[in-house]
Amino acid sequence: MPHYRYLIVGASMTGDAAVHGIREVDPAEPIGLIGAEPHPPYNRPPLSKGLWKDQSIEQIWRGTAKLGAELHLGRRVIQLDKSGKLVVDDRGTVYTFDRLLLATGGRPRRLPFDHEGDRILYFRSLDDYQRLRELVGAGRRFAVIGGGFIGSEITAALSMNGNQVVMLFPDEGIGSRVFPAGLAQALNQYYREKSVEVLAGELVSGMTIRGGKTVLATKRGREVEVDGVVAGIGIQPEDHLASAAGLRTEDGIVVDEFLRTSAPEIYAAGDVARFPNPALGERIRVEHEDNANTMGQAAGRNMAGQPTPYHHLPFFYSDLFELGYEAVGDLDSRLTMIEDWKEPHREGVVYYLRDGRVRGVLLWNVWGQVDHARALIAQPGPFSRHDLIGRLPA
Repeated sequence: MPHYRYLIVGASMTGDAAVHGIREVDPAEPIGLIGAEPHPPYNRPPLSKGLWKDQSIEQIWRGTAKLGAELHLGRRVIQLDKSGKLVVDDRGTVYTFDRLLLATGGRPRRLPFDHEGDRILYFRSLDDYQRLRELVGAGRRFAVIGGGFIGSEITAALSMNGNQVVMLFPDEGIGSRVFPAGLAQALNQYYREKSVEVLAGELVSGMTIRGGKTVLATKRGREVEVDGVVAGIGIQPEDHLASAAGLRTEDGIVVDEFLRTSAPEIYAAGDVARFPNPALGERIRVEHEDNANTMGQAAGRNMAGQPTPYHHLPFFYSDLFELGYEAVGDLDSRLTMIEDWKEPHREGVVYYLRDGRVRGVLLWNVWGQVDHARALIAQPGPFSRHDLIGRLPA
């Protein structure tokens, strides 16, 4: 029965960052890391970005074992006993701990008509990337279901690598739930100019196999025949383990500002953690790289006895062909939006407001302004259009 001073469930970017945080404070005590994937921790953003350009697989590994962490890979934790301070994996191995971090991430949302489970690739992991790489080739045609963060990136990646791509989503434009309507419509046109078939307003409702091809049916009666299907329709936080153990969950594992769960010697961080953010004045859950790295590292330091409140407001970024953006805070197209374009839909800033207070900032092809955007979100306002136009120069 292996025992660890620090045990981490989730061999992810967050888990690796926690190992670094622990080692900053405690260079010697044993650390155990349990991961469901067969791979050691790796950087996830290249799966839909750099690996489709000029980055190699060798560049994504994070080297966690070099810090003295013992890796238990290809194992899924199925039971947590918070009072007994132990977890059990799917091979029956019992691990005991003094401090535990849950960095369990999320599981992809699945489509209700995907009964077989082997025709649609829910893009999330390195294995998913490698499987998709095996499918691509000249003249191959792919459907990407979803017009959000992952869907837009994978579509661009596949198209730039010589594949025909048809993109289907129920909204009116790419990123409609996040971007202003004009920008979302402009993205539709931009992707079409890149030879992507954009089918906006199409809800995929069924799937059949015909002559070795996959045929998707939409609610409007359209049929789309392709060689492969990728779905990027979001994730659900992997909080069942915590919930079953009696920890507080609410669309994620609820933590305090020190990243402690409702059991004080159990912590949570990364995609799965719902944490209080002072700048926004509410609990949030963030599914992006910056949060995985900074929150994981903070959790590690806190576990090792250097408690520091986690007040960081994470940012995220994306690459869409030659376009790109950075963003921070709450980007929701239902909020009041003030657009400040240097060049319409090519370079500018979008502010997201509620009751006159800035809740989020989109920096569209604008760089080096994330810290200024964070500072703006921390201010109480109220702000008017006059106050914001030109405030963050391109």
